[in-house]
Amino acid sequence: MGIRVIFYKFREITRKYPVIRGMAAYSAIWPAGCLIQQKFISKQELNYLQALRFSLYGGFFVAPTLYGWLTIATRIWPKNTFKSAITKALVEQVTYGPAAMCSFFFGMNLLEFKPVSECVEEVKRKFIPTWRMGICVWPVLQTINFVLIPERNRVVYVSVCSLMWTSFLAYMKALDAERLNTKSLHEYQPDQPTLPATAKIESSTVKIPSTSKTKVPAAP
Repeated sequence: MGIRVIFYKFREITRKYPVIRGMAAYSAIWPAGCLIQQKFISKQELNYLQALRFSLYGGFFVAPTLYGWLTIATRIWPKNTFKSAITKALVEQVTYGPAAMCSFFFGMNLLEFKPVSECVEEVKRKFIPTWRMGICVWPVLQTINFVLIPERNRVVYVSVCSLMWTSFLAYMKALDAERLNTKSLHEYQPDQPTLPATAKIESSTVKIPSTSKTKVPAAP
C-alpha cells in the first residue's frame, strides 16, 4: 500500500513539474549508459563511482537544461508541423547541442576533481569529433520528438534515446585513458641481457690490416 501511495504521489508531482520526471529518467539512464560502455564496449571492470558521476550529472544538470531548451523551443516554434520540427532540430545542433557537449566534458572532469586547465583541454580535444557524430543522430530523433511526442514526455523520450548516446559519450570520455594504457603496453620492453664490458669492447673492435712494409736488411 505504501509503494502505491508513493507511486501516485510521484505521478502527481511529475504531472505538475515535468522536469522532475526527466531528472528521474536521466538519473537512471545515464549511469546505465556508462555501465554499458564499461562492460560491452571497453571490456573493463565496472566503475560504479564513474556511474554515480554520470547519474548526478545527468539528473541534476542535463535534465533541467534540456527541459529549459525544449520549453524555449516550443514557445518560439509552437506549431507541431514537420517544418517547425525540422527547424527546431537544426537550430538545436548549433545552439543547445554544442553547449551541452562542452558542458559534459568540462563538468565530468570537474566531478573527477581535475584542474580547470585539464577540463578545458579535454573540451578542445573531444568536442569536434563528438559534435560531428551528434549532428548525424540527433536531428532525426529530435524531429520525431517535436512532431509526435507530447510536451510533458519529451524529456523522458530524449533520455531513452540518449541511452546509447550516453554510452558513446562515456566511450569518448574514457578514450584518452584507454589510449594511454595501450601506449604504455606497447612501449614496455623486457630487460635485455647486458654483455660484459670486455665483450662489448671486443665485439666493437675492428682489426685493420697493416699497410706498412717491413724493410729487409741487405745481404753483406
